[in-house]
Amino acid sequence: MTAPSSDLDSHLAAGEAHEPDEGTVVVSKSPMQLAMARLRKDKLTMVSLVIVVIFTLMAIAAPIVVMTGLIDPLANDTDLLDEFGLPIGGNSGMSWDHWLGVEPGTGRDALARLWYGTTFSLGIAICATAIAMTLGIVLGIVSGAAGGWADAIIGRTIDLTLAFPQTLMLLALATVGLAFLEEVVHIPPGNPAAAVYVIVVLGLFGWTSIARIVRGQVLSLREREFVQAAQMMGASRRRIYFKEILPNLWAPILVTFTLMMPAFVSAEAALSYLGVGISPPTPTLGNILTDALRYADSAFLYFFFPAALIALIVVSFNLVGDGLRDALDPKGNR
Repeated sequence: MTAPSSDLDSHLAAGEAHEPDEGTVVVSKSPMQLAMARLRKDKLTMVSLVIVVIFTLMAIAAPIVVMTGLIDPLANDTDLLDEFGLPIGGNSGMSWDHWLGVEPGTGRDALARLWYGTTFSLGIAICATAIAMTLGIVLGIVSGAAGGWADAIIGRTIDLTLAFPQTLMLLALATVGLAFLEEVVHIPPGNPAAAVYVIVVLGLFGWTSIARIVRGQVLSLREREFVQAAQMMGASRRRIYFKEILPNLWAPILVTFTLMMPAFVSAEAALSYLGVGISPPTPTLGNILTDALRYADSAFLYFFFPAALIALIVVSFNLVGDGLRDALDPKGNR
């Protein structure tokens, strides 16, 4: 009688049965491919990414649509208003001609103003984010890689910047800053100078967070073999900083960008409420919402649409940032 095979023999036999054929090619995946695979599995992030792309394309297309005359965010139509300046017919004047109603007091189309206002709000946020990211990345790399007195000076500058309340400083410097931009830099007065002022101040006060993140990453990267090899070969500091170290920081930079953008969109809305920023009739999401606060009771939908749009943009960008962080750093949530 044949003795039964052992468990070890069974496992070995099973392993042999599943060995790949000699002609089978095993393809390895790069870290980028693995991150994209994890990102595609995150349905909430993918939906948020689609929303972000739609809003971005709408913001890019809005000036073209306005120039072609398909929408006119500045055209008044008081025939749509009653004697109190409120939209006729209720529902904030919503109709087939005005899908989101009209603006109380002027009769301007609410959809056209929200669409065009998205361009200005996202444009301000992108420009301010670009300034903040550039300053933060450069100073963070120098601080982490150079160390010594450079690290000390940049670190104390970060502490000093964080010590000033951003909103209060922006309000306090508004008069002086606008006068400087108009008289010294020769930027046209009014909304152009106000937009530049908001962008510059948000950028100058927003770089500290990315600088600290980049510095922390550089402290570990500067001890890696490829950086030491570049130093031994006599590479300049500029090459080490921006050719060797910077390409390895794209993941935290990308995540920080998607989280900083919605913060500046909200900041633009808050500053419009405080009277600093672009003024009507040029629309932004901030000044539309500020104007809508006066009609929250009598024309609720006119107040609801800009508030919901700002919330949707902010939440979508934040969810994309969270999803990118989880996809690029799968160990971060453990």
